[in-house]
Amino acid sequence: MEKMYAVVLAAGKGTRMKSRKHKVLHPVCGKPIIDHIVDTLEKIGVAETVVVIGHDAESVQGHLGDRVKFARQEEQLGTAHAVMQAEAFLSDAEGTTLVLNGDHPLFTADTLSKLVEAHRKNRSAATILTADLPNPAGYGRVIRREDGHVVRVVEHKDATPAEREITEVNTGTFCFDNRKLWKALSQVDNNNAQGEYYLPDVIHVLGSQSEAVGAQQMEDHEEAQGINNRVQLAQAEQIMRQRILEQLMMDGVTVVDPAATYIDADVTIGADTVIEPGTILRGNTRIGEGCVIGPNTDLTDVEVGTEAVIRQSVIQKSRVDDHVAVGPFAYIRPGSHLEEQSKVGCFVDMKKARLGKGSKVSHLGYVGDADVGEDVNVGCGALTVNYDGFHKHRTIIEDGAFIGCNVNLIAPVTVGKGAYVAAGSTVTDDVPAEALAIARERQTTKREYVRKLNQKLKND
Repeated sequence: MEKMYAVVLAAGKGTRMKSRKHKVLHPVCGKPIIDHIVDTLEKIGVAETVVVIGHDAESVQGHLGDRVKFARQEEQLGTAHAVMQAEAFLSDAEGTTLVLNGDHPLFTADTLSKLVEAHRKNRSAATILTADLPNPAGYGRVIRREDGHVVRVVEHKDATPAEREITEVNTGTFCFDNRKLWKALSQVDNNNAQGEYYLPDVIHVLGSQSEAVGAQQMEDHEEAQGINNRVQLAQAEQIMRQRILEQLMMDGVTVVDPAATYIDADVTIGADTVIEPGTILRGNTRIGEGCVIGPNTDLTDVEVGTEAVIRQSVIQKSRVDDHVAVGPFAYIRPGSHLEEQSKVGCFVDMKKARLGKGSKVSHLGYVGDADVGEDVNVGCGALTVNYDGFHKHRTIIEDGAFIGCNVNLIAPVTVGKGAYVAAGSTVTDDVPAEALAIARERQTTKREYVRKLNQKLKND
């Protein structure tokens, strides 16, 4: 099989986004636009991708790193001129070269594979990926002969009124015989309304040389959606989100209300898991089978085991094992690990903490910078006091310990295996295994005090 290459055009300024951030770095379903494109190219087996950068080049280069090669377009002189900047990397290569715009994140691997397949099958010099749009304004029109042969592509600005009636448009994505591409590019001129070197003019050059030029029309025209402003960004997000949710449902996940569910592109969810309304699953979150997530739950980069239940809670960069219950209204911050059959209840805050198998922090507590063993009960209102104003310190609670209500554990401190800490205690020293720690003022009761006080106030 001959090799595939790709040139991705990402040199434009993207002024209509009105953003300090480069257009291709804006996220769609949790992943930058450019990542969607590069990921798809990797998926279909592209051997080498060259990204053409210009405006704010450093940010794009810094983001993609060594995943791709970079070519610079110092002056913005059109799409053909942009592709020419990649010549040093690909001019001597044998094979097929895809050319794509860097602001089109919705192309699927299936669509691009079909484009390449049609190109190779027909032995074309070039094949255009086209779409039949209900509103083609702004897009270049594909001009065909009566027999369907592609003659040329005309930009909207340069099209005649009759040509503007055509609804088949150029999506800005092409497949070329690599060697013929570079030869044809050298013959493109800028004799047009904008004075730019248009990549679609390569089609006219190849056609005038009797080279075979084909067109592959995509099945779903929504994939042709490019992003030039925030409105189109939101539209692309909606299209991709619906695509993600439909695939999850086809794979056996129950999404109770797709219109109120937001799941990023790289999230994975096991079969028979139920996603309740108001749930947001971000980043590289991984959820096992048979879980219940939500309603109104926000998970970012969280690994969840099987048959866990997480309700009305926020969890970030943490691990939740099998049969764990979280919420409602828990906040699990980065670096936490809830082991099998543990429970974190309402209004509990955890940070960089391990909660051992079968242990419970049921309500109104803070467990930060702590190692909690197995079968530990942490009572209502208990706190690990981990910060002295300068440094964070760890608390260790060993297996089987019992922490009473409204206890303060002043770190660094260890509560030994099977030990008890009485309610209301402020513990500053280690508690030995199976000991009882009581650290509170002795109660004083003044009999009839209230009657005497009331009488005094009345007389005054």
